[in-house]
Amino acid sequence: MRHGQTAGNAQRCYVGRRTDEPLSAEGRAQCARAGTLDQVRTVYVSPLLRTRQTAGLCFPSATQVVVDDLAECDFGAFEGRSAQDMEHDPAYRAWVAGGCTERCPGGESPDDHARRTCAALEHLVRDAMARGERALFVVAHGGTVMATLSMLGPRALGTGTNPATDAGGYFSWHVGNCEGYVATVRLDAGRVLLGDPRRFTHLSEASGFLDGES
Repeated sequence: MRHGQTAGNAQRCYVGRRTDEPLSAEGRAQCARAGTLDQVRTVYVSPLLRTRQTAGLCFPSATQVVVDDLAECDFGAFEGRSAQDMEHDPAYRAWVAGGCTERCPGGESPDDHARRTCAALEHLVRDAMARGERALFVVAHGGTVMATLSMLGPRALGTGTNPATDAGGYFSWHVGNCEGYVATVRLDAGRVLLGDPRRFTHLSEASGFLDGES
């Protein structure tokens, strides 16, 4: 699940790993509209305030476990700035011209971020399976959602195509604030894969996973 809106999100800024903004009033309202799952006992969050606040509102009974590597992409020199702010910035224009796939100056590339977040999620999944848990709840970032599903989702299962904007690619998994995906998890030769991802806008759509339903 992606966190609720921040002021920087509303201004369409690059709000990444270095920008620790709280939820805005609209972000809190989005959390209220997304609903709550009171019966969830543990929720995994990034270290950034916006995810912890979202988890507190949407999973009010849960213990929060902070996982550093679930943090948003490090946008480096682009952090806190919007595309409009940087329309004449040659470094930004070159990055956009390259499909936003290269490393941000002083930061990460989408591939860097995907490797980091996927490793973290795979570790959480294996630990949960070892404990016999049937569901795993994560509140993180838009980039975290896109990274994990593009690397571990349908394309990894043999569907989708390679370009980042095509079906199964990085940007095709974009979600709005307080939205997310539910997916079934399986191990294939030790590799974690996310199958049948379904987008949700309200947490009631994810509640069936509490009982291990698909």
